[in-house]
Amino acid sequence: MNFESARANMVDNQLRTTDVTSHSVLTAFLTVPREDFVPEKAKPLAYIDRDVEICPAASGRPARYLMQPSPLAKLLQLAAVTKDDVVLEIGAGSGYVSALFSHLAGTVIAVEEDETLAAEAKTNLAGYTNVSVVTGTLNAGNPAGAPYDLIFISGSIEEVPAALLAQLRDGARLVTVQGYGGSARAKVFVSERGTVSENVYFNASVKPLPGFAKAREFVF
Repeated sequence: MNFESARANMVDNQLRTTDVTSHSVLTAFLTVPREDFVPEKAKPLAYIDRDVEICPAASGRPARYLMQPSPLAKLLQLAAVTKDDVVLEIGAGSGYVSALFSHLAGTVIAVEEDETLAAEAKTNLAGYTNVSVVTGTLNAGNPAGAPYDLIFISGSIEEVPAALLAQLRDGARLVTVQGYGGSARAKVFVSERGTVSENVYFNASVKPLPGFAKAREFVF
């Protein structure tokens, strides 16, 4: 399979056609070999516009996925990353999103709680000198490296933890998909002078990230 050709086709037929116009985002997708971040048996599927399983479900642990290209590109464009930004990625998985951020931001810290995936991400990102992978609980973030200019959650969630919002620099933003299935929306949360504002942008159906379920209320 010609992965370079498949990568170009992905950009032209999946990203440009879904209103991704950012030159830096398109260049990052053209540059990073997506096939390097999926299991060997899934490499032929690396460039189709769908989620690719990178870690199967096991013993109560949900499966993990590499986000499909089109919503991922739209989210990165929405994030409006600059070369001066310090980015915290929540849910590093196999490292693909952090590899993209490596071309967009100044410094990238990626948090992954699954030890096997964290080790895989570290291996995959060995050549990306501005990326660090940290093993830790996803919904706790990485307070040691705060504050951040951007926090990016690589999966859909029900609720944004206050612990993550507290790690934003004043005026900084958190980008995520909130909700599941057809009700999910891409959102940007901006922290400014102690107040957090929320802006809704577009529908985006992506796989959920574990650890972000809303606390259930009991009715007696």
